[in-house]
Amino acid sequence: MRTDTSAVESVFDRLESLLPFVSKPIQYVGGELNSTIKEWDFAGPSTVRWALMYPDAYEVGLPNQGTMILYEVLNERPDALAERTYAVWPDLEKLMREHQVPQFTVDAHRPVGEFDVLGLSFSTELGYTNMLTALDLAGIPLSAAERTIDHPIVLAGGHAAFNPEPIADFIDAAVLGDGEQAVGIITDVIREWKQEGCPGGREEVLFRLSGTGGVYVPSLYDVDYLPDGRIQRVVPNRDGVPRRVSKHTVMDLDEWPYPKKPLVPVAESVHERMSVEIFRGCTRGCRFCQAGMITRPVRERTIEGIGSMVDAGLKATGFEEVGLLSLSSADHSEIAEMTKQLADRYEGTNTGLSLPSTRVDAFNIDLAQELSRGGRRSGLTFAPEGGSERIRKVINKMVTEDDLVRTVAAAYGAGWRQVKLYFMCGLPTETDEDVLQIAELAKRVIQTGREVSGSKDIRCTVSIGGFVPKPHTPFQWVGQTAPEVVDARLAKLRDAIRSDKRYGKAIGFRYHDGKPGQVEGLLSRGDRRVGQVIRAVWEDGGRFDGWSEHFSYDRWMACADKVLADNVVDVNWYTTRERTEEEVLPWDHLDSGLDKEWLWEDWQDSLSEDEVEDCRWTPCFDCGVCPQMNTEIQIGPTGRSLLPLAVVPGQGPSGPSGIQTHTHTHTPITGPTAQPAAGQVTAAGPVA
Repeated sequence: MRTDTSAVESVFDRLESLLPFVSKPIQYVGGELNSTIKEWDFAGPSTVRWALMYPDAYEVGLPNQGTMILYEVLNERPDALAERTYAVWPDLEKLMREHQVPQFTVDAHRPVGEFDVLGLSFSTELGYTNMLTALDLAGIPLSAAERTIDHPIVLAGGHAAFNPEPIADFIDAAVLGDGEQAVGIITDVIREWKQEGCPGGREEVLFRLSGTGGVYVPSLYDVDYLPDGRIQRVVPNRDGVPRRVSKHTVMDLDEWPYPKKPLVPVAESVHERMSVEIFRGCTRGCRFCQAGMITRPVRERTIEGIGSMVDAGLKATGFEEVGLLSLSSADHSEIAEMTKQLADRYEGTNTGLSLPSTRVDAFNIDLAQELSRGGRRSGLTFAPEGGSERIRKVINKMVTEDDLVRTVAAAYGAGWRQVKLYFMCGLPTETDEDVLQIAELAKRVIQTGREVSGSKDIRCTVSIGGFVPKPHTPFQWVGQTAPEVVDARLAKLRDAIRSDKRYGKAIGFRYHDGKPGQVEGLLSRGDRRVGQVIRAVWEDGGRFDGWSEHFSYDRWMACADKVLADNVVDVNWYTTRERTEEEVLPWDHLDSGLDKEWLWEDWQDSLSEDEVEDCRWTPCFDCGVCPQMNTEIQIGPTGRSLLPLAVVPGQGPSGPSGIQTHTHTHTPITGPTAQPAAGQVTAAGPVA
């Protein structure tokens, strides 16, 4: 945190000479359409300066909706500035160290170490080593305990922040939940502290942040352990620090229509589109899905709010595609009216709309036909998640085999020729037979497609990801399936698919082995003792662990064995061990709103294969979120229309127009953990 008022110079002159020697140098130069650069002290000495980081490569980080929203929200404030920084590839990291160029922002190329706050958004725990690289390049001590008033506050957010204990040694604070209002609260606290002359130094401002009740400061809590390695308690070590920290929940999303002016990348990125979040949260109750659990309750934008965001975003960016985003977009109460009216509005233009996530039981051919209006049908993706109906009951994925077959039959009959099915391996109570049922389901899909279409040109791709138990879900207590068991089941499944000559060539098979999942499991349910494993991996060269070409399972296991050698815990203790109901979990003092007793009961229900309905349309199941968070489910239908309904004038179509639906058609995340979002079903169509 910079205490003097002198200007901070750009490091671009020093960086520019290095760029000819690295891959994709354009990703480091900035200058994106709708980016913002403010004078360093534009609001005086009390200006609060944020460096926002998505700890992955530019092509993955720039399209991240959460980071983009916070960037715009902060820069609208008259007392704050925000700039962006991303993980640099190892080739540039090496040169930066040789030439003493610090971690920089891509906006004004200012040193990250000069900002007041370094805010990191973690959607996956595999970005932790990239955080350490950025801290080290920025000249920020890796250990939070070694930082002074001159260093930024290192703040973690995103889904992984719901258990920040493995990185407690490295961060100063964490924020749970929605960030739009949270960053404003934090900015207010820091600004007032700076106006007062920074009394009490770093410790005082962190204490003030903890006093808001929505910012977790790990250094203000002590962890005691039992002789067998389990946690005895996590308690504040100072008066005035809350015993539990609550998540932030933004209500009435129409009041937060961000991003208003989305960033347009200067280099190729994983999503070449402008995105609008049509609702937040999910109440489907899939027991494996952390995102669905921690984002409760459901809050829909109105159809008018969505229409105005689409209109403003297209005008501000020039994108030719708009993504209508949520955890399960087709569950929006007005999705049919919304897609039809948006298709009508942009008919005859070069604008396409995508619906990246839906479900088998929310999908219908009328919707699909609307979504592919004017374009060819290239593929559909559905996520049954479990191979057998028994295992789908265990995970509360209320989709039967007949449901899926009816849906794909309708799709094949309507002209689609390619279907992708996404499953998980290693689910609780899973057997070999549950996994082998995937092969039978895929064969039935192919046979059905051939019958209804009258064509042999029918394809089905089976994609498998490993299941990782996550905090704040009913499966937070389960023992993770050992990687060798996952690999053995996947080998049997591969043989079952290939052995049947009638279908083998029509069924594609893609899977990731179980090893990366065990590392993710270690990080997702670990405690503070795991921090030294992360540091040892980073010191041994660990970088970009979400990318297959950089991930090393052997490195992680070797470092864990070394660090934990004199401890009663090891990797299996954190991953494959089943927890008991009374055990204190590392994240119990972090309140997602979900009642722990309710989660345990749902875990027991899963063992009985009892399914739970969606509480949007049924009586409350007492998960605890609405009363504890003082929130409520916000859904339509409103009965209102998208206005104006007049067709937007265009230059005439240069290709297919209307709405397209598709899954990710390009992503560099080829690492073994890259997979569709939990519960995701996507429909794929042509690029307009």
